Amino acid sequence: MNVQILKKDDVPEYAVLPYAEYEALLDAAEMASDVSAYRDAKRALAVGEDESIPYAMVEKMLLDGANPVTEWRKHRGLTQVALAGQAGVTQAAIASIESGKRKPSLELLMKLADALGVTIDDLVAVAD
Repeated sequence: MNVQILKKDDVPEYAVLPYAEYEALLDAAEMASDVSAYRDAKRALAVGEDESIPYAMVEKMLLDGANPVTEWRKHRGLTQVALAGQAGVTQAAIASIESGKRKPSLELLMKLADALGVTIDDLVAVAD
């Protein structure tokens, strides 16, 4: 590496290097960051801190406009009755949310997110 060190009061203050070497350093730093993020994500999956989501589920919500509450409920293997019981509401409330006839309150979204093991963002980001 061809580096020129510039000093101020005999203390190194700047390092000057050819632009191509600077770009190579940036690329190496970005690669190291990507590798670290990959390892963190892989570890989180392995210890159950995160989960992978089937592509078909994401496709239904993003491309087909499917209701996130419905998709997460099905993904978790829950019936409307079971989800309603865990969230402390009626099955009719779940049905009306899933059909789009009712927008859930923030309080209900928190209960649904907790019951489904997701964040509120997972339930509203696609729908809104």
